[in-house]
This record gives sequence, structure tokens and C-alpha cells, in this order.
Amino acid sequence: MDDQRIDKWLWAARFFKTRSIAQAAVETGKVKLAGERPKPARAVRVGDRIEVRAGDQVFEVIVRGLSGMRGPATFARTLYDETPDGLKRRLEVIELNRQAYEPSREIKGRPTKQDRRQLDSWRDQS
Repeated sequence: MDDQRIDKWLWAARFFKTRSIAQAAVETGKVKLAGERPKPARAVRVGDRIEVRAGDQVFEVIVRGLSGMRGPATFARTLYDETPDGLKRRLEVIELNRQAYEPSREIKGRPTKQDRRQLDSWRDQS
């Protein structure tokens, strides 16, 4: 196998849960192949550079293998190598999200009347 559809490769590499979700991501521009926006049927070859946006994460990977089947995560991880710059940026975003203040983390269960008043006053100040 010399090449493979990009939507099928993204599904096999476990970036997306289903092939149809991978296809929709490619169509909406969340995936770039060599800096360009491909179509779902575009062929991927070993050595190609792919940028994948999944949620707030951006993966920059280089294709290292092709697979016609979706296997376990350990096998899927061998299909690509993440670029050092992409990994660094992704870890920075994860750290920033972890450090961001989220008022709802302090509330356990349904807010009490006092909690709702505090939230309302906080929203009014913003």
C-alpha cells in the first residue's frame, strides 16, 4: 500500500472516532495536508506532514505508516510522529487551560441560593 485516503488514515490513526467524523473534519478545514486544505479522498503517503485540529488541540504530525484497519491506540501511535514544535505548542495550550480559573469548579452539585447570588454579582461586574 503506497497511499491511503486521508479520512481513512485519520480514522485508523485514532484522531477521530468514526470515518464520517474524519471526513467532515477534512471538509470543514480542520485538517491540512502540507499546508493546504485537502478533500477527503486525497491520498496520504509516508512522509507527508498533516495538521489536525481536534477541539482546542492542534496536532502537527508526520505520517510514518499506513493502515487499512483501525487497531489499538498503541498501534495507531506508530502510524505518525508528532513534530517537536507541534508537541511543544500543544503542551503549552494544555497547561494554559489547566491554569485558567473556572468558577464552576468550586460548586459541587446544584448551586444554592447563595451560590446563585454570588454568580449573578460576578456576572454583573463583568
